[in-house]
Amino acid sequence: MGEDGKRKTRRGKRGGDAKKQKDIEASTETVLPASSTAPSTEYTAPPMDSGDSLFYFDTGSKDENTMNVDKEDKISPASYGLVNPDLQSYLKNCETMLDDPKFESIEDRIIFVNNVYEEMKGFELQLTTDHEGSRILEKLFRISSEYQIRRFFSLMREDTIRLVIHRFSSHTIQTLLLLSAVALEREAHGETSDLAAGAEIEGEDEVRTKMPTFEELLLELVNTLTPQWAFLMANEYASHILRVLLLVLAGNPIEDQSNPKNSIKSKRSAKYVEDRNGEPINHPSLSIQRKIPDSLTDALDQLLKTTDSSINDLVARGFTTSRVGSPVLQQMLVLQSKKGTLEQPGSLLDKCLLNLVSDPTENARRDSALKLMIDDIVGSHFLQKVMELASPKLLQTLFERYFCGRLSVLSMHPISNFVVQSLLSNAKNERQLKTMIAEIQPSVGTLLFKQRPGVVRALLDSCIRLRAGSVEIMNALYSGLGISALDERKELINLLAFLMPYKEFVNADYDQLPFRIQGSLIIQLVLQLPGDGHEPIMNSFFAQAPDRMYSWCKDPSGSRIIEAIISSEHIPLATKRQVLDQYSNKYADLAVNKYGSHIVDACWKVSDMPYKEKIMIELIQREMLVQDSPFGRIVMRNCRVEQYKRRADEWRERERSLQKGKRMFKDIFDSSSTPNKRSDKKSKKSKK
Repeated sequence: MGEDGKRKTRRGKRGGDAKKQKDIEASTETVLPASSTAPSTEYTAPPMDSGDSLFYFDTGSKDENTMNVDKEDKISPASYGLVNPDLQSYLKNCETMLDDPKFESIEDRIIFVNNVYEEMKGFELQLTTDHEGSRILEKLFRISSEYQIRRFFSLMREDTIRLVIHRFSSHTIQTLLLLSAVALEREAHGETSDLAAGAEIEGEDEVRTKMPTFEELLLELVNTLTPQWAFLMANEYASHILRVLLLVLAGNPIEDQSNPKNSIKSKRSAKYVEDRNGEPINHPSLSIQRKIPDSLTDALDQLLKTTDSSINDLVARGFTTSRVGSPVLQQMLVLQSKKGTLEQPGSLLDKCLLNLVSDPTENARRDSALKLMIDDIVGSHFLQKVMELASPKLLQTLFERYFCGRLSVLSMHPISNFVVQSLLSNAKNERQLKTMIAEIQPSVGTLLFKQRPGVVRALLDSCIRLRAGSVEIMNALYSGLGISALDERKELINLLAFLMPYKEFVNADYDQLPFRIQGSLIIQLVLQLPGDGHEPIMNSFFAQAPDRMYSWCKDPSGSRIIEAIISSEHIPLATKRQVLDQYSNKYADLAVNKYGSHIVDACWKVSDMPYKEKIMIELIQREMLVQDSPFGRIVMRNCRVEQYKRRADEWRERERSLQKGKRMFKDIFDSSSTPNKRSDKKSKKSKK
């Protein structure tokens, strides 16, 4: 009982009952006889009806061109038996070298890698389906040559589908795809780090045979996966491979290190790799747009065209609320949007939205389904992507049909408020934006004070992007904060920083009020509004006591606001000079503060030569205090205090050249943008 219990625990939630467990044990015994001292290089796969994870295909479907997730033929994940304990022990010993691959020379590394591949020759597929073996293979691939990667990739071609849906081998294939993306561009330029095909390997009797190129391997993989695409989208292991494959074929960035949200790997997967001394493939080419051969571009077009026409309406709608299939579906829509086929009648998006694109007339069944999707934890993510990709016409249809008159209610919902934010931040024109602001205005106060300020930030983002609606959004903020009289507007910066209505702020103890991060972010966005949109904040800033504003410089959230004011491109230099004057004789104290040091750096960047020398003299006068602080030492280095003390003339010359370069680039950018504005005016006049 105890042994059976342990076995079921090892198999996890996908473990079968006792009868299935016995069938699996019987099948593995046929693969590895007890009398055998070492596993054979030839394996017999277990019967198709054994195993506990089966997928069904509807091969008897009347429409041969329609993909269906349900199939009659049973497909189980690949199984090649247990790994020989001796080989497993050898690989675990090698793993210590793979975790810290510090070889004395490149030749030592090549010899080590070649020996590992030689030891596991004939057992490659077996290792991919093993828990420990697949993890070690992923580490091995990172220091393998392109030839070895291509060879291993080619070995998996005969049983691709069953390997793709396997719990462990799917991770191996995903790593191979990432490495293929890195090597693909070099291959396109004819660059290679391997010996030519047929050349003898030094120290070995074997001769390298010609292996398919990465381009050929990817083309064959696409051809193999395309007929089973819908089935694989529904598989929790294969869906990750499909996402990576789409990005590789399109040449799009795969791993964005600056934004973890764009990572292909989940947080759980990344944590698992980190706990086991694994390292992600952080190659620079994975975070940029890559050059792709024309054959792969054509293969991607054909793949999207085939899946677009073959996935039926019911399956497409099911994927919109599927935790497994929805990320793949969203990636496909992004690629279709770039190719201009997203909103064609009968397209994949049209099927997902129940023919809203091809037939936007009233439909009670469709309206009910889409309203449920807005509140669904997975469907809401799908609709967020739709808002981002939709044309102005489709976005207007969605707004009028499912959001108009309901924005206030949906904005307070814990799930649908994110769809509302995506809708507002993706307004396509000034008319749409002002309509949305007008509807949301009565609820701005509720949104600000009841943990939904992200909706207001979404509106501000659109105002900045479209360079419109500044007056309307500021009036909405005044109304939401309870500001009615003009003299009450002088407290605007405080009300937003602390996210409090005016009446509560007047009666509150200022020293006890905590800064709100969301309020700080809203102020920073208001400072980016076009035209004179920043003036309400600046008027409120100068209406405050200087000592009060100075205290903000030493607060995590308050310092962000001051830094945004000083760094804003929309605020005139004369206005910034007034801000800098408030901190005169206080720069040394700010420099030794964790947050105030950033204020000093920001002031330094916008100062002219005389004012920089003023800051410099103040820092030198209190040099002992500043040098005792780690933050102060950083400020001293940024200002080049030591160079100023030794050779002031060289320091001044260097600062003048830097300022001259900034002005020159600014003039270039201004001159390049001016003709566009003039041409826009001419085009508007011609239309009139």
